[in-house]
Amino acid sequence: MSLQPTYTEDFGPQLLALPAPALAPVLHSRVVRSLDRKPMAYQSTLEHATRDTNAFYRRTLHVLSDARVPFLVGGSHALLAYTGIVRETKDFDLFVRERDLEPALEALREAGYHTEVTFPHWLAKALQGSDVVDLVFSSGNGICKVDDRWFDFALEADVLGMPVKIAPVEELLWQKAFVMERERYDGADVAHILRACAESLDWERVVQRFEPHWQLLLSYLVLFGFIYPSERHRIPDKVINDLLGRLQADMSAPPSTDRVCRGTLMSRAQYLIDIGRYGYEDARLVPRGNMTPEDAVYWTWAIENIH
Repeated sequence: MSLQPTYTEDFGPQLLALPAPALAPVLHSRVVRSLDRKPMAYQSTLEHATRDTNAFYRRTLHVLSDARVPFLVGGSHALLAYTGIVRETKDFDLFVRERDLEPALEALREAGYHTEVTFPHWLAKALQGSDVVDLVFSSGNGICKVDDRWFDFALEADVLGMPVKIAPVEELLWQKAFVMERERYDGADVAHILRACAESLDWERVVQRFEPHWQLLLSYLVLFGFIYPSERHRIPDKVINDLLGRLQADMSAPPSTDRVCRGTLMSRAQYLIDIGRYGYEDARLVPRGNMTPEDAVYWTWAIENIH
């Protein structure tokens, strides 16, 4: 007997009404058709076998800069800038506003890249050979949309020898806080950001970003004190006391009648049983969240079908 989960069986009544298992491949076919397969506009030097991945990344930065498409560097490069932690990874994340996504993809296509909108609610990709750049305009749960404030508070940094802007540390922390999959958990990144930047964080903005999911922020601050007992004093008392006050009020209030599971905001796989078998509402879906049922179907179907 196979122990592998079949995620399409746990879509839940909201998604099965579509019907989900039949709809997901259709949505995937739309994404596949969006993959640009036209001949390259010109022969890129990156097509040679000796091409260097970092050269591919630098060229991508040049293409977007020349096209005047605003972007921010994230991922391991931003984490390095804020924490000093070097992480060997092939991922290269660029954050763009959704309104700037199509101009970015158009500029990259004209420069000879293949492009695809991999997940219409949050992620596109630009590819050349085996090299890939992720163009991120939201998050997998639909919560952390890239808006103007990301750019208002971005920092100048040197990435791959080029002057660029990197994603603000507050938004980086916010986005990482929601990543709690079995195969990936960004809690250590959150702890390291807090350890490195606690005094310089714009805590008012951090709290605003986490609304209405303040319990998640509080859980990380408590965990930070557990991980670094000698550093817990670096979290402002005002922030801790405010969140603990909210928790006390929450615990003293009558039980909520809103039968919702927010676990899907943190893991697209591990809480499917709750919305499928146990009948909880999915916190990702409008009006609670920002995802449509179609978004959730495709994002769930992709667990086993897109790697």
